[in-house]
Amino acid sequence: MVTQPNDWSGLSWLGPPIDARALFRPELGALVGLLRGLGPAEWARTAVPGWTVHDVTAHVLGDCAARLGRRDPGPFAPGETLEAFIHRANQEWVERHRDTDPAALVDALEDAGTELAGRFAHADPDAPSLGVSWAGADPAPMWLDCAREFTEYWTHRQQIRHAVGLDTDPEPRALSVVLDTFMRALPHTLRGVEAPGGTRVEVTVTGPGGGVWTVTAVTGGWSLGEGSHGRPPTTAVRLDAETAWRLCTRGIEPATALARARARGDHRLAEAVCRIVSIVY
Repeated sequence: MVTQPNDWSGLSWLGPPIDARALFRPELGALVGLLRGLGPAEWARTAVPGWTVHDVTAHVLGDCAARLGRRDPGPFAPGETLEAFIHRANQEWVERHRDTDPAALVDALEDAGTELAGRFAHADPDAPSLGVSWAGADPAPMWLDCAREFTEYWTHRQQIRHAVGLDTDPEPRALSVVLDTFMRALPHTLRGVEAPGGTRVEVTVTGPGGGVWTVTAVTGGWSLGEGSHGRPPTTAVRLDAETAWRLCTRGIEPATALARARARGDHRLAEAVCRIVSIVY
């Protein structure tokens, strides 16, 4: 039975690399264009619980500043977990920028985002980088760290779009990279689930930008890097793209996603899949 966390050497269990580097500039352009078109009342709308559109924009600027080495969140508080530290630092940054004029906020975001996109464009995808806690990789390869960062910006743009009455941007290339990145959380999500070696769980996200991911029980954990060898999956879960990305970012709860999913096979494994989370939560 497979019961141990993913602690074997190498990173093949994360699956094939993702190259999100070229997507940062168009994503920044889409976000800046959206923000520059907002009216005063729209900046005050709620984008996520507790944060307005203005707050989320300040948060994205803070992410850029941190990656550029321009933001020092200070030390951990005694006994503080990584998740608590990140949430506290983000809240403090947002509160410091509550009175920043929206136009100035967008200008700063455009400048910082442009510089960051240039840095990512020249980064070595295979170099060790910041850990990605929800994927269980620390340090993570730069390709995963970069892809994770891209999903951050894309997700926050969708939250702003929804706040001002727009649907999720259906552009398939970006959505495809976002979903592929989010699914790299599957081995970590299933790390505590016992299953015989060779057990395969197939996750399909339907529609443009979707795809199919298969995670296999191997010695020491679960892997996205194993071939199927012609074997049918033990469990198959199908989700539409909107449900999938909202689930991974906790825009909806696992029970809601499971109710929307089409699942066959081992219900226990299907339930585990729907506990996936691809953000610091």
